[in-house]
Formats: sequence, C-alpha cells, structure tokens
Amino acid sequence: MLGTSLLGRLRRRDPGDAVLRRAARLTLVASVVFYACRYGVGSSVLATYALFGTVAAGSFAQLPGPAPQRARILITSLPAIWALITVGTLLAWSTWAAAAGMLVIGFVVAFAGVGNPRLVGLGSAFQLVFILASFPPYQPGTLPERLGGVTLAIVLLAVAEVLLWPDPVPISYRQRLADAAEGVAAFLDATADALTDRRADRDARDRRRERASEAVAALALSGTSPAWAPTAADARHRALRICAAALREALAEANRLASDAPPEPIPDLAAARLLRACADTTRAAGRSLPPGAPPVDLGALSAAIGQAETTYPAGQGSAVPDVPRMCRDATALALADQVRVLAVGTRVANGVRPDAGDDYSGLFEYARHGPLALYWRQLRSHLAPRSAHLQSSLRLAVALAIARVVAGVLQLTHGFWVLLATLTVLRTSAADTRTALRPAVLGTIVGAAVSGLVMLVVDEPIVYAVVLPVTLLLAFGVGRLLGPLWQQALFTVLLTVVFAQLSPEGWRLAEARLVDVVLGALIGVLAGVAMWPRGASRDLRPNAAHYLTASADAIDETVRALLGDAPPDRALERVRQRMVLVDSSYCQYHSERHDTVNQRVDWDAVLGAGQHVVLGAESLLRRNPPGCLAGWPAAAGLLRDSAGQLRSAYDDLADQVAHGRPSGPVPALPGCVDELDRIRPLSGAANPSSVRHLVEVDQWLAGLADSLARIRPPAPGESVDRDGKP
Repeated sequence: MLGTSLLGRLRRRDPGDAVLRRAARLTLVASVVFYACRYGVGSSVLATYALFGTVAAGSFAQLPGPAPQRARILITSLPAIWALITVGTLLAWSTWAAAAGMLVIGFVVAFAGVGNPRLVGLGSAFQLVFILASFPPYQPGTLPERLGGVTLAIVLLAVAEVLLWPDPVPISYRQRLADAAEGVAAFLDATADALTDRRADRDARDRRRERASEAVAALALSGTSPAWAPTAADARHRALRICAAALREALAEANRLASDAPPEPIPDLAAARLLRACADTTRAAGRSLPPGAPPVDLGALSAAIGQAETTYPAGQGSAVPDVPRMCRDATALALADQVRVLAVGTRVANGVRPDAGDDYSGLFEYARHGPLALYWRQLRSHLAPRSAHLQSSLRLAVALAIARVVAGVLQLTHGFWVLLATLTVLRTSAADTRTALRPAVLGTIVGAAVSGLVMLVVDEPIVYAVVLPVTLLLAFGVGRLLGPLWQQALFTVLLTVVFAQLSPEGWRLAEARLVDVVLGALIGVLAGVAMWPRGASRDLRPNAAHYLTASADAIDETVRALLGDAPPDRALERVRQRMVLVDSSYCQYHSERHDTVNQRVDWDAVLGAGQHVVLGAESLLRRNPPGCLAGWPAAAGLLRDSAGQLRSAYDDLADQVAHGRPSGPVPALPGCVDELDRIRPLSGAANPSSVRHLVEVDQWLAGLADSLARIRPPAPGESVDRDGKP
C-alpha cells in the first residue's frame, strides 16, 4: 500500500513522466561514464570529471527548447567548459588565487547571461565545473584527463537527449502567441463585419472576443513556466515580448472600435477595410512563428495603412467634419500600428533584421545590430546600479569567493561541497534563499545520518558500485518529485556512494558532507541577506515607477510638440532606456517568489503601457507634423486638459508602484461617440485637417487611459467590469 501510494504521488507530480525520463537518461549516462573511467580505465580523475560533467550538464543546466536544440547547446558549450576547467586547474595552487578567480569568473559567467538565454541556462553548470577544477590537489598534469572526462560525459549526454526517451515538448510561447494572433484576427474579422453588414451575428463576434481575450491573457509571463518563458535579453525573446504587448493593445483598440460602432452599419466603411487588412496580417504573423515558416509579408498592410492615411483627411462631403468617421478611422489606424509592430516583431523573432524601410525603429532599434554589437549594448545597458542582472551576478560572485576562502583557510577535505551548497542555496532574493535553506540543511542531516550508518556497516567498494545507478535515479528522479528536502537528502547519499568508490573515508565522509553543506548554506544566506536582499522585486517597483514617469513626460512633450509649444526632445528615447531596465527586472522577478504588493500589479500591462506611448507618439508625429494644431486655442485647451489629467494619473500610479500606496481613480476619458460634444463646438471654425489632427491626438490619449486602467489594481470594494477595468 505504501509503495502504491508513493507511486501515485509521483505520477501526479510528473504526469508526463518528464522528470523520470530525464533522470533515467542522466542515470544511464552517468553510470556508463563512471564505470568505464573508474573501473575500465582505472582513473579516479577521469571518473570524477565524467560524473560531475554529467551532473552539471544534466541536472544543473536548465536548457530551453526541444531535445535537438538542447543537444546542440551542450555540444557548443564544450569550448567554454574546457576554458573554465583549464583556468580553474591553474588557479588551484593558491587559496587566494582561486578565490580571486572565483570572484571574477563567477561574476563573468553570471553576468554574461544578460544577452543570451543559452548562457542563462548553462550558468550553474559552468559555475560547477569551475568550482570543481579550482580545488586542490594542484595537478596541472591531470588536465587532459579532466578535459577528457567532461567531454565524454557531455557528448554522451547530448546523444542521449536526442535518442533516449525524448521529453514531450510542451506548448511553447511561440505557439501561444500564434494562437492569440489567430484569435485576435478572428475577432477583427467579426468586428469588420459588424461595422459594415446589418446581418452580421453580433453574438458570434462577442464569442470571438471572449476567445481572443482568453488567448491574449495566456501570454502573461506570470502564467508561463520560467523554463519556457521568453525572459532572456536577446533580440528574439525581446521581440516575442513586444509582440505580446502589441496583441494586447490591438485587442484593446478593436474593443474600442466595436463599442464605437455606428448605429447603422455602413457598407463601404474605410475603417472596416483597414480592419480586414489588419486581420489578414495578424493571422499571417501568427502563422509565421513556427520554425521554418516563411516570414510575414508587410506589403499588404503597408499599402492599406498608406491608403487609409491618404483618404483620412479628405472626403468629408460637407462643411462640418464627420467626427464619428474620424474617430473610427483614428482608432483603426492606431490598431494598424499595433498590428504592424506585431508583424515586424515576428520577423525579428525569426532572426530577420528590420531594414531601413521598417517603421517603429525606436522599438526595434536593438535588432538592427549584429549579435556581437547587440550583446555589447546589452552588457552596457545593465552596467547600472539598478540592474537586477548586475546585482544578482555580484551577489553570487562575492558569495562564492568568500566560500572559497573559508574552505581553503579551514583546509576542508571536500571544500568544493561548501561552494556547491552556496550555489544551491543562494537565490536572487533573501526570501527565496531562506526558503531554500531549510530543506538544504535538513535534507543534508537526514542524508548524512543515513550515509554514516551505511558506511559503518558496509565498507566494500563493490557494494557502492552496484547501488550507484539506484542512488542516481533516486536523487535526480524521485527526490526532485518529492521536494527539495528529499532531493538534498538523496543527493547526499549519492555523493557518499560516489566518494566511497573514489577515496574511501568511512563514516567521516558523511560528517564532512554535513559540515560543508551547513557552512556553505550559512555563507549563502548571509550573502543573500546582506546584498540586495529583496532581489529583483526591490528594483522592479522603482524601475517601473521611473518608466511610468518617463512615459508621462513623453505624453506631455508629444502634445506640446503638436500644439507648437516646443519641438520634440528626447523624452521618447528616455522611455526606451527605462524600458530596458524595467523589462530586465521583471524577467528576473518572474523566477522569484512574488510578494503580495507586487502581485497586485499587472506587470505585463506596465511594460505594454510604455510601448503604447512610444508607438503612439511616433505614429502621431509621423502623420501629424509638429505644430499642426498651433493657433487653435480652444483645441489646445482641450488637449492640455486631457494630457494633464493623464499625466497626473501616470505620476500617481508611479507613486503607487514605487511605494505600494493606493492610487487615485484613472481619468475615464470619453469614447468616440462622447467626443462629439467636446469637438463639435470647436470644429465649425476649423478645417477638416485640423479637426482630424485633434481627433487623432485625443483618441491616442483615450487609448493610453485604457492602458492605464488595465495596470492599476482595483481598490477594495471597487467594481470591475468583464475586461478587468475599474
């Protein structure tokens, strides 16, 4: 009954058997290389590096993607692993030299992942092989054996990844994005039909709206596994995040267009024609995301946008401008801007660089550079005090260096266990570090007690050789499923079984393991508490607050430029710079424990709001030249009032995000139909082009107010509609 209950518990925690399959692959490879090197060749050094190379690459490395991709990453990582083992071996002659190397190498390895998702996943594996090589005995002559052992392990593991029990591939973020694009495209088609055909099924449109909303909501990083979320800083992952934000805003604009539909359908409505072109491009963009699919063609959408912009200010047909039509056209153009961002983003996500003719260079400027130039720009942008990557890299490097000094000064026999414990316990926040501490220490105590008892009774190495595969499977399969405490306990037993065959020391081996782990865990906790203890959550809020404040400045500057009060400055560029830091903080925060204050904010919507500001301002200034509304005092007063309300709301939300205080109500700027009462008194003395400029700016401000409402959490007792707006 106990066995059946345990088996059922394991199956519930691993429904697809992914963990057990991975553990079986690792067990087979580790057993083969260890037996071959230790008993076939008779080399303890070769066996040690073969086994720990397998453990580092198979357990510590967190690699994304399907099996062939993971295998390629493992093979291409070999030169870096050779370099780390070589440097570590040469530095092992002195405790202080090894500690200095740990400080530098530890920081470089951790910080290098800022621009490459592969390096992020391999970071812990790189740290582990360097730690192992940098400990005594100082034996440069064994370097060929060390390199040979780890090479054998990684090559066999890469082959096993592809051939042995490959993992089922979960639904990728690209597939989610493609599904969301398909859902939004279907809603756009239904909305276009409702605008032009009185026989259109409005219930069907509402059902498509619901499906599109659910698909877009599934793009939130908070609902995506960290292993599969596009949280890296490279060009492709950044493009995927921009695509998700563009889909959210496109859906919001489509909702505005549907709510501002004319009382009676208009068969030849220009906004509906543009909407159908947007639907086709959105659908094509989603279908271009799978590997090997051709990139989306932007020609049809660009032509539709150009035609809409050409006919937009003309064709009024009377002395009084057709404001409702202008509102719908402005909303359709804003939606088309978001769809074009989506299309360009999918091309960048597939490795296509934006050319000189692509609009929105501000959002995708990073993708115009080559990989090395982009990587260098990423490194420079994160050499800032509030960079979450910089802080976590420094924290880890300092903790490992201190652990290396302590292990060397105390002359611990298995000192690398101290650093291994520090690497295991230390997290990007003190809360996560404390969470990892208890199971690490308690699990080690349990494992050391069991190991000590076994070694008091059994002193034949052949027994430990026989049980090695069982302990490997338990440590990396069953232990991972049962929880951190069991995983640490079984890993301690595994290390005892391994070192009983490499250098028999009896029950004192378990004692050394316990002392080393407790010491390493203590160092990890102290480093986690002393250096930026709140992790990314500490910087996420101030970075987001500065980002929102910069967005408010950009809104104010754009309106003043259109009114002719001042030329455009660098406010939009400052928003883009702030976007890099807040985006990085959120991506790291995604892998940490979330506090209750931060959980009340829709961080995906925060990032999208700044993108909406940048994109909308660029589009406005392209279609509406600076000073186009100069000399129209009534329009200037209306826009300054709306922009002032919006700026106050942005500043208030920035204060809330920074300090966790409740914000005031977001200004509910009126929709298109409500604009008539505000704009009609102003339109009599103005030409249609000026009214069009006024309508488009006012619609942009209204869209930003909608974005803001999606960010702000509802106050206690405040009602929320079905779209999540207060």
